[in-house]
Amino acid sequence: MAIREIRTKDDEILHKKCKEVKAFDERLAVLLDDMYETMQLHEGVGLAAPQVGILKRAVVIDVGGGKIELINPEIIEESGSQTGPEGCLSVPGVWGEVERPNKIKVMAQDRNGRKFAMEAEELLARAVCHECEHLDGKLFLERVTRFLEQ
Repeated sequence: MAIREIRTKDDEILHKKCKEVKAFDERLAVLLDDMYETMQLHEGVGLAAPQVGILKRAVVIDVGGGKIELINPEIIEESGSQTGPEGCLSVPGVWGEVERPNKIKVMAQDRNGRKFAMEAEELLARAVCHECEHLDGKLFLERVTRFLEQ
């Protein structure tokens, strides 16, 4: 595994839509392992492939319950609402209040290409939504209702 460079908000790759993952191979496994190690080193709760310069629809998340890998994720249900603080490893030092669904259902694939459904609530739902937006070239800054002091 290797630590990858995290791209920051002015990098054009963060503003591009990612391509669907079609090859579930060793390269994908290495990418996912590197992303997770990079996220942990920087004390994040989520990291999307474009944040390390790869335009593929892949994210890793760990909000304290263990590693979650979502390949080609698609949020298919949303309910409720929550407003809370968010930050981003690609926007260091900036925090803002963001409204997100409180509960979601997501369809995705694992690193071997197997499809699965997952439900998420509260912080995990927030993290999944945040990372999925990265895959469409969007940063949380577009959703901030109020910036927070550090």
